[in-house]
Amino acid sequence: MVGGVAVTATAQAGSSGQVIGAPDISFATGSGTFSAGTTGELTVSIVNRGQILRAGPSQYEDRVTTAEALTFEPQDDDVPIKIQTERVTVGNFPVGGAEQPISVTVPDDTEPGTYDIPITAEYTYTRFIDYTANGVDEITESTKEKTDSITIHVNENAQFEIVDSNASAQIGDENDISVALRNTGSEIASGASVTAESRSSSVTFESADTSSSTFVGDWEPGEVRTATYNVRLESDAVLRGYPLDLTVNYEDSDGFDQTSNPLTSVVQSTPEQSFAVTDVSSSLRVGESGAITGTIENTGPTPVESVAVRPNENLSSVVPGEKSVVVGSLAPSESTSFRLPMEVTSEGEPGEKLIGLDVQYRDSDGDQRTYSKHDISASVGPERDAFKLAATDQTISVGSSRTLAVEVTNNLDETVTDVDARLFADDPLATGDTDTSYIESLEPGESTTLDFDVSATAAATAGNTYPISFDFRYTDRRGDTHLSDTFRYPLNAAQSTNGGGPPLVLIGGAAVIVLGGAAVVYRRYN
Repeated sequence: MVGGVAVTATAQAGSSGQVIGAPDISFATGSGTFSAGTTGELTVSIVNRGQILRAGPSQYEDRVTTAEALTFEPQDDDVPIKIQTERVTVGNFPVGGAEQPISVTVPDDTEPGTYDIPITAEYTYTRFIDYTANGVDEITESTKEKTDSITIHVNENAQFEIVDSNASAQIGDENDISVALRNTGSEIASGASVTAESRSSSVTFESADTSSSTFVGDWEPGEVRTATYNVRLESDAVLRGYPLDLTVNYEDSDGFDQTSNPLTSVVQSTPEQSFAVTDVSSSLRVGESGAITGTIENTGPTPVESVAVRPNENLSSVVPGEKSVVVGSLAPSESTSFRLPMEVTSEGEPGEKLIGLDVQYRDSDGDQRTYSKHDISASVGPERDAFKLAATDQTISVGSSRTLAVEVTNNLDETVTDVDARLFADDPLATGDTDTSYIESLEPGESTTLDFDVSATAAATAGNTYPISFDFRYTDRRGDTHLSDTFRYPLNAAQSTNGGGPPLVLIGGAAVIVLGGAAVVYRRYN
């Protein structure tokens, strides 16, 4: 057996002859189905069946059937389909099969149907081999160009495009946006919904989600539907466009669930609504009602309505007189003044107070918004007496009675009403029948004179000084009732000369005695 093999090998090695053949290249597609408006990969199958016209040793047959330096190029000039892959190099390709992917784009307006894509292939091959026992004696090589085709089928289905967009959002605010889409396909999209997906954490939807869906129902070919969303643009967002990916989920005519390729829309940001507070002044004093005044300007990009200013925190000693004050509507760059009535309790301390302000407003959609980025410094003055008193002739004769005329001046910055004045005296002084007096109202700085009866008993010692006291109960402009601190006024006892003394007469330049300490406040409901 070993000798037989050797003889056979020798016979083959010592033979001569010719091998003639050629490659046989063809192209096909395993799955060539696409939808309009999509991009994907198409797998091209390449087959070389090889043709042997005159047989010979296998190595020579392999050589004549091998396509060398094989390349192919799809031709899309005459079809409404774009082949993104240009020339493909396969290399040396023996008998057998292989697969090669190419990139295909089917435009939105491509009509459903079957399309043949021409393919031009080029390669070289050895057509003829003349061999002897010593090897190849002669070869003949050829170059061939072959045209074949592959098939692409475009389905009938729903396709979509964005036709309009109203998608702008203000930084730090919530806004409604809308995107209009058209079904450009040839099939109804049943039970369709449009899902928007944010690519940035700066843009969120309801409940701070990064996506939101809008149901639009059955969607006929050619019909336009509008998807509306509520988006929030975070306050730290920058001024730029923020992309949204839109996909349509629907059921096709065969009852299968489908999802469209993403469509990109943009949410364009606008500057944050803002306000400036300037020209701030304060008339606040410890123990008094006053006000903070200033100017508010709309420094944001849009007009606002129902603008109101309010303190955003409660200070222990500064009590707002109103929850807020309304200043009305403001166009961009427009300003107006405001006045915040406030009261400082008697426990308060004078000095600068930092007070936070909120600006409430309604935006262009009529939604209420709050701008909370303002702190103002308001000065609080020291406590002062509500009234100033003045009188002359501080003497009273021992054992006599007198009428004391006292000038009372409103020392506050507001009109006071229902002023009840009372005189108090201790032994050896005593009050007479007139120990109270009433003033209907006093404007700031206004004065009036009150008369009080006072007497000194025989127990008084001439040359000594004895005090009398006054207090005042009054009502401020807000209707709150206050009781002033009690202050003391000195009377000098003198030896009686006629059993009685002249009345104390008010004259210009009289000494002023000022109440000290904080006022005690009694609310109207007490």
